[in-house]
Amino acid sequence: MDRQAGAGLETSFANGGQISVSHAVPWANPAAPAMTLRWLLKEDAPLLFRMRMDPLQWRWCLKFLLECMPQRTAANIKQIVTLGLHSRAVLQDLRRETGIVYDHLEKGILHFYTDHAAFDAAQKPARLMREHGCDLRMLTSAEAVAIEPALRHARQRIVGASLARADESGDAFKFTSGLANLAAQRGVEFRYAASVTRLVAGGDAIAGIVVRDSAGQACTLSADAYVVALGSFSTALLRPLGVDLLVYPAKGYSVTFPVEYPDLAYSVSLTDDARKLVFSRLGERLRIAGTAELGSNDTNLNPVRCAAIVRRTLELFPGIARPEKAEFWAGLRPSTPSNVPYIGRTKFRNLYLNTGHGTLGWTHACGSAHAIAEIVSGRDPGIDFAFTGVDR
Repeated sequence: MDRQAGAGLETSFANGGQISVSHAVPWANPAAPAMTLRWLLKEDAPLLFRMRMDPLQWRWCLKFLLECMPQRTAANIKQIVTLGLHSRAVLQDLRRETGIVYDHLEKGILHFYTDHAAFDAAQKPARLMREHGCDLRMLTSAEAVAIEPALRHARQRIVGASLARADESGDAFKFTSGLANLAAQRGVEFRYAASVTRLVAGGDAIAGIVVRDSAGQACTLSADAYVVALGSFSTALLRPLGVDLLVYPAKGYSVTFPVEYPDLAYSVSLTDDARKLVFSRLGERLRIAGTAELGSNDTNLNPVRCAAIVRRTLELFPGIARPEKAEFWAGLRPSTPSNVPYIGRTKFRNLYLNTGHGTLGWTHACGSAHAIAEIVSGRDPGIDFAFTGVDR
């Protein structure tokens, strides 16, 4: 069931495109409170809180602060890396099995730093990620430019970098819509333009769902099992049943340019630590995405934040694109305070969760889907992850 007219038209549509196991340091980390205060009220800040009279937001923020404790950050990094490694392997297996095409590149992800303090602070989490199996190598600025020559104009700004050679990039929308087509060929029924308005409980189980179509007609459907994968909208649907999720929308932006100047364009997927932006090459398109805005529960475009992404892109890569060619987009990332998603069972025996993936929805998609399919089928998901309601 999907309220949109087709697959992949929500937050998957124009995201950053990275399969970034190496992007495992959650937003909630010991440095986050000070950064948030420094960015407060700056409309173009990478992380922007818009405080609302919303009890969920305040609860979310309090839990976010708790997750910034060093021991919590370390535990969350382990969970995020574990799921990321599993998910990347499942994606690669699926790609080999199906031959699905989605502008993917296997050139790694180069994370560069323009601030000495930030680069120094990245050393400890990098060691922790390596301990959990993430291949992450620290580099000098010269090594970074050698890997991605398009960074040559920014060489004086770059103080260091890291390279996750096994990470990938690709168009999440192309992948999602292509996968839906393959699933439909195998007998899966997709009902688009169908909004789930209510879950009907009966004792310790879900008896059905109320669905409204595009004409406003409602009906009730029943099934053996139900998986809630509604992103930022999961919380409101489940609250009447007493299933309490801390999933809150973090609005992210992206800009897409055509590749008009191949000599200036990058081909390695990049992460700009200072501005929390990612850069991916998707065929003949350049995708730049990032920032997080909490408190904006719509996808309306903020011109200040759009302009900030374009400005930073042209600072790093002078002449790479013409601003008038920019295509802007915004989506609501379903974020938990810890960046660890809800995957697993609920208190209802036939109701399951696969939501709250935040900035890593594309990275964790295939592994999460594989795991929840195993759990629904009564099997062990096979990875050491803190699945919701699953005693491992």
